Amino acid sequence: MSKDKVTNVVIVGGGTAGWISAALLAKILGKAVKITLIESEKIGIVGVGEATIPPMINFNNALGINENDFLKATKATIKLGIQFENWKELGSSYMHAFGGVGKNFPFCDFHHFWVKSQQLGIASDFWDFSVNYQAATQNKFGKMPNLEGTNIPGITYAYHFDAGLYAKFLREYSEAKGVERIEGIIEDVELDNKTGNVKTLTLDNQQKVVGDVFIDCSGMRGILIEKALNTGYEDWSHWLPCDRAMAMPTTSTTPIKPFTRSIAHEAGWQWQIPLQHRTGNGIVYSSRYLDDESAKKILLANVDGEPLAEPKVIPFQTGRRRKQWNKNVVAIGLSSGFLEPLESTSIHLIQTAVIRLIKHFPHQGIKEEEINEFNRQSKIEIEKIRDFIILHYKLNQRGDSPFWRECQRMDIPESLATKMALFKSSGKVFRDYDDLFTEIAWQQVMIGQGLVPNDTHPLSDQLTKDQLEELFDNLKVLIQRSVDKLPTHEAFLNKI
Repeated sequence: MSKDKVTNVVIVGGGTAGWISAALLAKILGKAVKITLIESEKIGIVGVGEATIPPMINFNNALGINENDFLKATKATIKLGIQFENWKELGSSYMHAFGGVGKNFPFCDFHHFWVKSQQLGIASDFWDFSVNYQAATQNKFGKMPNLEGTNIPGITYAYHFDAGLYAKFLREYSEAKGVERIEGIIEDVELDNKTGNVKTLTLDNQQKVVGDVFIDCSGMRGILIEKALNTGYEDWSHWLPCDRAMAMPTTSTTPIKPFTRSIAHEAGWQWQIPLQHRTGNGIVYSSRYLDDESAKKILLANVDGEPLAEPKVIPFQTGRRRKQWNKNVVAIGLSSGFLEPLESTSIHLIQTAVIRLIKHFPHQGIKEEEINEFNRQSKIEIEKIRDFIILHYKLNQRGDSPFWRECQRMDIPESLATKMALFKSSGKVFRDYDDLFTEIAWQQVMIGQGLVPNDTHPLSDQLTKDQLEELFDNLKVLIQRSVDKLPTHEAFLNKI
């Protein structure tokens, strides 16, 4: 056996990031590596990431987790999309609904026909043709792969869940697969004098832990990736100006909505995430425009249910580590960077980072080529998500506060400016390689916030006004008939 063979993985930090990492590594790599996780009950976790996106289902399936077991253990509910309120202007509302909108046409997305119908004076809302939106706003949910009697895709869903309970669930899963958990706080990090790699961790009980690869899941502290290795941070606050959050649980209210609410306020936005046993609430804001006490008043004035705890302040800086993998340390979770939870991407980024690590997992020693490719891919992924989040701020049409006016005026990344300009001029939007968000996701946010195309694809001229009206009427009837047959969201949960 080579002396450089990688056989010992040490994960620093538990929480969602640590136990997701441990669970997938144990499932995929099995007995090929020893996996140790160090965490302390004395250190709290941020734990605000309670809303997810549809790839979460694939991740749980990869672990072999039974959905009903997961829903019960984590007090989960169903998520069909995110409703954005007051983002375009005060009183406005639209949804980034999962799944499709309308009926797919070869070479031409449905929204071109909808834009054409608007030009012809046909009255309809874009979300009339989203089965997810119709189900969400009627508090319905059931498994529906396709609309009845058609090949048109049906319901696409994700989850809201208690992140702390999910971490506990994955801890039991991981330990059953041989992951060793060590209770302790890291007091010292020893680097190798020749390579600069992390060599030994010393805990508060003086226990020493060695490893070949270290995964830093220590949250924003970045104990290994930043404090030990000085990796550096790329600041994105000039594009994403919010720098503080305040989280608070409240008692659950009925009906339990199958969607997340994102409610814009004078200097940021507020979330509401309904779980089975409580509602997760929080406010994200810019400290340049709103102090903590004012943010707390806005939060408390806009919650359903009774507070279960005092609001918890979470300062943050949007951006990313300059290297997600540096030396023999891979940062996963908040240690790798921070994007505000506007589109529920934090848990997804944890999962894709672990998947990427497994694909690039070193064998006979860590190779610089593998590190570089891993970092290239992770940079592309997070920058594309960053652009999608910036889009929401840039497209606001609010003139009621300096914060929103600043967002309207700000310069944006060229990659985003190009995508917006193409959509405005032609109605076309294309999903780049490794872009998390689909064309339909981009269409919903741009149309929902008032960026309506000036032109459409020439294929949209193939249908007359009468034919468009007939198509739209038939789709509305088909969608509503399908939604009518679904149980309520709460009836679905009660069956678990």
